[in-house]
Amino acid sequence: MSNSNFIDYVKIHCRSGNGGKGSTHLHRDNWTALGGPDGGDGGRGGHVIMRGNKNLWTLLHLKYKRHIRAGHGGAGGSSRSTGADGEDVYIEVPLGTIAKDVETGEDECEITEHNQEFILVKGGRGGLGNDHFKSSTNQTPRYAQSGEEYVEESKILELKVLADVGLVGFPNAGKSTLLSVITAAKPEIANYPFTTLVPNLGIVSYRDHQSFVMADIPGIIEGAHEGKGLGLRFLRHIERNAALLFLVPADSDDIREEYDTLLNELAQYNPELLDKERILAISKSDMLDEELMDEMKQDLPEITCVFISAVAEQGLVELKDILWERINLSID
Repeated sequence: MSNSNFIDYVKIHCRSGNGGKGSTHLHRDNWTALGGPDGGDGGRGGHVIMRGNKNLWTLLHLKYKRHIRAGHGGAGGSSRSTGADGEDVYIEVPLGTIAKDVETGEDECEITEHNQEFILVKGGRGGLGNDHFKSSTNQTPRYAQSGEEYVEESKILELKVLADVGLVGFPNAGKSTLLSVITAAKPEIANYPFTTLVPNLGIVSYRDHQSFVMADIPGIIEGAHEGKGLGLRFLRHIERNAALLFLVPADSDDIREEYDTLLNELAQYNPELLDKERILAISKSDMLDEELMDEMKQDLPEITCVFISAVAEQGLVELKDILWERINLSID
């Protein structure tokens, strides 16, 4: 997925449909010249509906379609026939999409399942036909209700990537390289900061034909929770991950300090992230021997740690075993 094609935030303007007008028809046929009221109700206006689609990964298709219009309801007819409902408009969104009210900023819904639907803007109700208004004192009412008018509202759609494991680390920690080795994903890899400008997803194959999804989140820097670097734009993607894999390179000046800095950025952004399962992987460990690894273990944080090398494919089986265990632990 190219950088320019990943869109995770759009603002759209939605308008539902008018409800149809109720009918004021009076019954007429070959045998009845002045019959009673038989006007039908108007049809409801069309809804604007958001629907989950597991085959979408971005909101790109909504980037240039900001105005959404539903159809109007049809007028009621004779013989108490109800008017046609207005055509509903469906907005297909990737799983992990949240809809927010523009005015209040409050979340209105989140789509996490395929074909899950949520009515963003309801269509107007159809008006009642004159048949509803007949009475003993008014047996031939010649009036009916107008349908309710459409509703116009602006919504913010925000995508949070759904993945089992989120990779957390500073730029050039080796996250993209790891993802490219243990999944079929092909992220851009280069030796300069912010090579990854969008979240990359990959499926990790595990034992017995099982698998889990890993996401490479663009590199965090100190102050990301305040919007520095790529900042707040991508920190939200970590919120959906079942487990967090912290990646710190073996040649880091201070592995514990780097881990603590990353953890602090997550805590400042959303303290609930600290409740997730956490694993620390020391990348680029092919440059270390057993003696040096044992020495480094004395100063590592008190969480599950594993030494890996994506290039040399060292420690990857152990890493996948740990991740699988933690993912299922968080689900239970």
